[in-house]
Amino acid sequence: MNHLKAWIDEHFKGDPMIWAIVILLSMFSILVVYSATGTLAYKTAGGNTELYLFRHSFLVFLSLFVMWLAHKMPYRKYALYARLFMYLSIPLLAVTFFFGDNINEANRWLTIPVINQAFQPSDLAKLSLIAALAAMLAKRQNNIEDLTGTLLPIIISIGAICALIGMANMSTAILLLMTCLLIMFIGRVPVKHLALVVMVGLLGLSIALIAGQRLETFISRIESFKESKGDDTKIPFQAEQSYIAIATGGITGKGPGNSDQRNSLPHPYSDFIYSIIIEEYGMVGGAAVLFLYLALLYRGMRIVANSNKAFGGLLSAGLSFALVIQALVNMAVAVGLGPITGLPLPLLSMGGTSLIFTGTALGIILSVSRGDHQDEAVAAESNKVSNRLRTA
Repeated sequence: MNHLKAWIDEHFKGDPMIWAIVILLSMFSILVVYSATGTLAYKTAGGNTELYLFRHSFLVFLSLFVMWLAHKMPYRKYALYARLFMYLSIPLLAVTFFFGDNINEANRWLTIPVINQAFQPSDLAKLSLIAALAAMLAKRQNNIEDLTGTLLPIIISIGAICALIGMANMSTAILLLMTCLLIMFIGRVPVKHLALVVMVGLLGLSIALIAGQRLETFISRIESFKESKGDDTKIPFQAEQSYIAIATGGITGKGPGNSDQRNSLPHPYSDFIYSIIIEEYGMVGGAAVLFLYLALLYRGMRIVANSNKAFGGLLSAGLSFALVIQALVNMAVAVGLGPITGLPLPLLSMGGTSLIFTGTALGIILSVSRGDHQDEAVAAESNKVSNRLRTA
């Protein structure tokens, strides 16, 4: 037993609670996605329900492996690559908008030619912008109020990337802008400059709505949500089926694999997987999932409080906020607290390369906790040696 513990301590460093939460949610994802994809498998794979089980399981374990690799790299190195990938993501987003794969009336996907694998450049843009923003703010903490030299490059980067993402995916762009504002607030940016960021961000998103592909969809979803609050007969079909799933789940649910609404609810394995969770596992299961995400946010913010480097703290805060805010928005949509967005539930929804980027983000958070812990250990050991030399 001691050998096993020593092996785990050697190869899985960083916050142990984050490891436990991520592994628990990942294993639960395999179970829920397998249940939710039954109808999809019947329609697209000739009834082969194991097809999506094996595919999703492979991606889940691949994302955990990527997380492990990311946590092994010292987090300071991510500052070197962040701006490079941020600049790379800008032309990728433009190419995607004009030449990408059109799914649900939006060009969000690019297909890698050799391996024939589609991915969303917005995932790369989100991750790289958050890391680059943390690096730029950490580097300029002594000149944080310098509008021209410090904040102007940051504001331009945020406005450009949020606008490019918003042309095809407005909900993701809005969440990214909110995350950037939170990072800047933690990074001691003055409120008057934050107001300028909000103005530039809203201007960029407005231009994206007008020039992009989602104006009609964005307006219709907002109007449908407002109308549904005053008239139950105007509830959108997806929302109605989600409410039925939640209402029939009760306190303890129908049990694993016993969902009925997976046969009528659109995208029960991604956008509305939280509804299937409540239907099969009840309010108890839904509350447990919510608690795990809040615990993940708490552990991420605890890393911020304990971090002895500005870059590490801002990086952990940004990535933690990005993951958990998206999760909370997804759950809010499922229970009727917000308009339909199309955002998946991180770590639980079935996905492709988005799972890999989620694993990378979590690995970076673990790398921050691991790196600061090692710094503290080295400092403590140095102090011990110094004290011994003084008393010798």
